[in-house]
Amino acid sequence: MPMTRSFIVRRSALFPALLCACTSLMAATPAPMPDDPQDTRHQDPKTLDTVTVTASPLRGGTEDLAKPVEVLSGERLDDVRGATLGETINTLPGVQSSNFGPGVGRPIIRGLDGARVGILSGGLLTQDVSTVSQDHAPAVESFLADQIEVLKGPATLLYGSGAIGGVVNVVDGRIPESAPDGGAGGRAQSRYDSVNQGITQMARLDVGNDRFVAHIDGVFRDSEDYETPNGIQANSFLKTETGSIGGSLLGDWGFVGVSGARFHNVYGNPGEPGNPQSGEGGVRLDMEQDRFELKGSINAAFSGNGTLRFSVANTDYEHIEFEGDAIGTQFLKDATEGRVEYALTDVGSWNIGIGLQASTSEFEAIGEEAFVPQVQTRGHGVFVVANRKFGDRFQLDVGARIDDVKSDPANDIERDFTPLSVSIGGIWKFAPDFELTANLDHAERAPAEEELFANGPHIATAAFEIGNPLLTEEAANQAELGLHYHGDRFEATFSAYYNRFDDFIFLADSGAFTEAEGDEEALPIRQWTQAEARFRGVEGEATFKFSDAWNLRVFGDTVRADFANNRGNVPRITPSRAGADLSWRQDGWRASIGATRYAKQDDVAINESATDGYTLVSAHLAYHWDVQDSGWEIFLDGSNLGDETARVHTSFLKDTVVLPGRGFSTGLRVFF
Repeated sequence: MPMTRSFIVRRSALFPALLCACTSLMAATPAPMPDDPQDTRHQDPKTLDTVTVTASPLRGGTEDLAKPVEVLSGERLDDVRGATLGETINTLPGVQSSNFGPGVGRPIIRGLDGARVGILSGGLLTQDVSTVSQDHAPAVESFLADQIEVLKGPATLLYGSGAIGGVVNVVDGRIPESAPDGGAGGRAQSRYDSVNQGITQMARLDVGNDRFVAHIDGVFRDSEDYETPNGIQANSFLKTETGSIGGSLLGDWGFVGVSGARFHNVYGNPGEPGNPQSGEGGVRLDMEQDRFELKGSINAAFSGNGTLRFSVANTDYEHIEFEGDAIGTQFLKDATEGRVEYALTDVGSWNIGIGLQASTSEFEAIGEEAFVPQVQTRGHGVFVVANRKFGDRFQLDVGARIDDVKSDPANDIERDFTPLSVSIGGIWKFAPDFELTANLDHAERAPAEEELFANGPHIATAAFEIGNPLLTEEAANQAELGLHYHGDRFEATFSAYYNRFDDFIFLADSGAFTEAEGDEEALPIRQWTQAEARFRGVEGEATFKFSDAWNLRVFGDTVRADFANNRGNVPRITPSRAGADLSWRQDGWRASIGATRYAKQDDVAINESATDGYTLVSAHLAYHWDVQDSGWEIFLDGSNLGDETARVHTSFLKDTVVLPGRGFSTGLRVFF
């Protein structure tokens, strides 16, 4: 049943209890020495090359990878955390967010979204149904992330055909991999948002020693319909409860741990607000997922320079769409995924990673919007990646992967796909502080369930969708060049890419309509089909360090996508952007003000309307102080300070749903 306000208020008592537990442990935890290099309690900024990218089997920092990677962590992540994953990482070049109201924000990477972008929790897929429809939210909580890793471009080598456009990996530490400094560590936060009268509370606690560590976390969120420059956006509320408990055994040999988590989300569909005057309730979505996970790592496995990593997760997902008080459609998914990686270093000057991945899932939709039949999907793959450094100036990266994916619908013919992916890339440090990266990728994707077997009205897209069970593998052939400069007072990165898709899968407008029945309107008939498409784009970011106190960051991105043979533009491609942020920090204070300009998008497909541009202005102010071994932080943030009417071009609701207007957020954080 959907959550009621009284139910939420009673449950929110968990957070004061967690916060009390956290603060009581602060006094018992010995304070680290001021110059202790292991002290991470105060969330100090980190340079990118010191942040380990866990999404790569060979690990290492972002500067050790030829493929483009962005990592959000520390203070930068704290300043941009939003209610959805897409909202949180929206400031990264090449990354934007989908929009179906505040409850849904799925990442869009270089114009690609849906089934082409993998969303991971700790290196394994979240296994929700957010790829099936734009109104379905990912089952992941950005407020619990230690860091968020974004792999841009084809990442099929590591994570299979569902990552042909990129990967977003949320590292949440629910299974501890090391002991907290001083025996205990964690953080807590309480936040208020004026634009929707929203309250967000979170707490996390890790307690243990070098043999065993226990973990507990939780997030509670309650926000009402948000304000826009045009008034209240009806049916845009969001209510979230999520939490987990886990623990790990540790030793010089490595670690092994387990965790159990529940994610419960209830949010309105602002595209179907109902009619309060006539007593007609709006459409709301009640989503719940239970996730159980096992993860481990064994050092010096089979060899003194080998590391074996393994993980497996089982998820039980239920998603109910209520039309007023009546159940409209129910989505069910049960999935299990396992992964094993073995990394070897210094093998004849090579670092090598090999891996196996297997998954099985059963998806079923019941009710009025059951436009996809019951489908069982099974897949397994094997991959190898390797890199070698030639002196101090050049690094070569290579990799290959092959998968076997079977989709077995309840009342149709089983389809079997064998996606193959290969990649070669390199890093050339051709001058001090300069490096050039280059990548060539061939990646293939198996069609998703809805693309193969859809047959029915899809209310979120306002269309009658027809799948095509004869679809073949989609293939991407991408070439990319990147230029990086890292100096004491100036840093910059720039990328340009060209991606030619063979058999690109898209939803084509047939020009026909269904017959109207009763009060139901006729729907346009759209069918999943394939064609050759071209994506090309550029993105970049630069930081000017004027002094120890003042920095200026500028960034921008643009992507252009069209079909071959003059068949027009690919629909719903993200608009070009350019932005700048001026930041200052001194004596515990930090502040920033920035603006991002979204250009008008008029490179549109047939029967797709253009979207006007807009500028979003934001600001941040925070003060940090230390009390013994804990760090405290009070903050004030402002968003859309110009109170602009902003419509997200990629959204099916852009004509009726706009982004929130001017709003302020304030709260308190504590780290220990």
